Amino acid sequence: QVQLVEFGGGLVQPGGTLRLSCAASTTDFMLYNMAWYRQAPGKQQRELVATITSGGSTNYADSVKRRFTISRDNAKKTVYLQMTSLEPEDTAVYYCNAVRIVGSRYIYWGQGTQVTVSS
Repeated sequence: QVQLVEFGGGLVQPGGTLRLSCAASTTDFMLYNMAWYRQAPGKQQRELVATITSGGSTNYADSVKRRFTISRDNAKKTVYLQMTSLEPEDTAVYYCNAVRIVGSRYIYWGQGTQVTVSS
């Protein structure tokens, strides 16, 4: 069982910046691809925001390209989401996700952290 704990959400004005962190309680963090999802108010489904493989390859949703950056620190077992030029449409609960890539394909979720972009 892997626990994921997110930090860094909050209220920010449009155009502002936030950095989310997600710490994983596992000794084999390198065996997981990591991702950030978000669920906007009133939406039923979570939207994939960004992914980063164990090797460091990244991918982004079109809506956040050139504004958000995902990264990971394998020594600290932490994945980050640097968010810049925030827009009200980025308001959502952001969830950290881990998918094991060796052996059984376990999937884990964090509890979520609220990001609100408003003036």
